[in-house]
Amino acid sequence: MGPVPAGSAVPWTGGPLVFVDDLDTPLLSTDDHHHLARVRRLHPGDPLVLSDGRGSWRTAAFQGDSPADLGPVVATAEPKPLLGVAFALVKGQKPELVVQKLTELGIDRVVPFVAERSVVRWDQGKADAALGRWQKVAREAAMQSRRSWLPEVEPLVSYAAVAARSGACRADDGGGPLTLDLPLVLIGPEGGWSAAERSVELPSVSLGAGVLRAETAAIAAGAVLTALRSALVRPAEGG
Repeated sequence: MGPVPAGSAVPWTGGPLVFVDDLDTPLLSTDDHHHLARVRRLHPGDPLVLSDGRGSWRTAAFQGDSPADLGPVVATAEPKPLLGVAFALVKGQKPELVVQKLTELGIDRVVPFVAERSVVRWDQGKADAALGRWQKVAREAAMQSRRSWLPEVEPLVSYAAVAARSGACRADDGGGPLTLDLPLVLIGPEGGWSAAERSVELPSVSLGAGVLRAETAAIAAGAVLTALRSALVRPAEGG
């Protein structure tokens, strides 16, 4: 079986997409109801698409916090292979940007990690708070991009932990082309990989001849991986 694209099969029409916990008895969260009623200006009876974030969706009509006129449940296949981008922690709101864009592109796993040259160093409290923000960003971006599968945004891990995963590769100068055989790309910090990190035996892949900012590199890797899975581009010869 070939790659299964991330296309969720959720129709581009039919009203806004909203995630709910239970498709059988759907209830909108307070925030989602407020957004639909006050920001999107939906009226009772306006169309919605509901999803459980695990591949299933159904049409509905906006009716307060309890959608009505439920259509049949449609199940969509999980995209294959699952694609991941791991990025070294960067300053400010750049992690939120990375999570947002990777979600919109169709990446399935987003893995922040601490590199030797990472400027940002967080205690557990800050790391937990950041994870909550990133997961909220991913949820909102998935609804905007009409994904029926929510991506997994993982807690902050060490470089050693993520480098040990199956299918991992390291974006680095002189590497080969990205390929779906290596579906987890590690993106280093602004200061580059340390000698110790480069000593970890990993396949190396290239994102081009230029030097990219860390957040740009993460988004570029995600764009290439999802384009390969969707067969929008052809793998490089020998890739």
